[in-house]
Amino acid sequence: MKKWLLASVLVLVIGVLAACGGKEKSEDSGEGLLSDGKLVVGVTAGPHEEIVEKVKELAAEEGLTIEVKPFTDYVMPNVALAEKEIDMNSMQTEPFFDVVKEDRNLDLVKVADTVTFPMGVYSSKVTDIADLKEGAKIGLPSDPTNSGRALMLFEAAGLLTMEEGVGINGTVHEIAENPKNYEFIELDSAQIARQLDELDAAAINTNFAIEYGLSPAEDSIFIESSDSPYVNLIAVRTESKDEEVVQQFIDLYRSEEVKKFIEETFDGSIMPSW
Repeated sequence: MKKWLLASVLVLVIGVLAACGGKEKSEDSGEGLLSDGKLVVGVTAGPHEEIVEKVKELAAEEGLTIEVKPFTDYVMPNVALAEKEIDMNSMQTEPFFDVVKEDRNLDLVKVADTVTFPMGVYSSKVTDIADLKEGAKIGLPSDPTNSGRALMLFEAAGLLTMEEGVGINGTVHEIAENPKNYEFIELDSAQIARQLDELDAAAINTNFAIEYGLSPAEDSIFIESSDSPYVNLIAVRTESKDEEVVQQFIDLYRSEEVKKFIEETFDGSIMPSW
């Protein structure tokens, strides 16, 4: 009986040690972002999604599996990244990224520039921005970064003058001069294009404009200049920034094949920024 009990205890101890050893090996040999065999990339629906789908095609040729996960706003792809629901994202400008990181205390980092989507002003009422009537209703994004960007665009178009020094952080409360008494209405970025007919004009992000069937190059009545500071980027968790697969994704994204795809698909409405 004692021998049987001793043998049972030894088997149990060996089993526990083996399990611990197996667990330690699994942890030591983890593959980081590719631990489940694929790289999950968050995007916003539209051009960002199309571009990363092209990257996905090229990655498959190198044996890298990419899952493209679209979102309908700009904040959640960052929250999802921080909470490890996705591995990286490619869908936002650097000023917006910096604001979200600070506001939500997210441990994320930029690893590469991608493309520039020039913001444009659109209208179904006029074809020249100078023809907007006094008191016209003008839409702009409600999130802080894109709101400031739109106000800078309106100022460049001569619609208003902002208080000195506010730059990209300006809000509608810091409009210094509004000679034609325009009514500036803040709306959700993703919804502005759908509400364009209810407005006299609106500033719309390029990805949402294209998704709605608008061409920035042909349909905008005023558009950002090529020296816009709003370059888009690829973001990852800080702990992942040095992983080999991150650089592999960057190299694929910034390849000649993807550059050609962007230029041919979007006909100048989106510009490679590398």
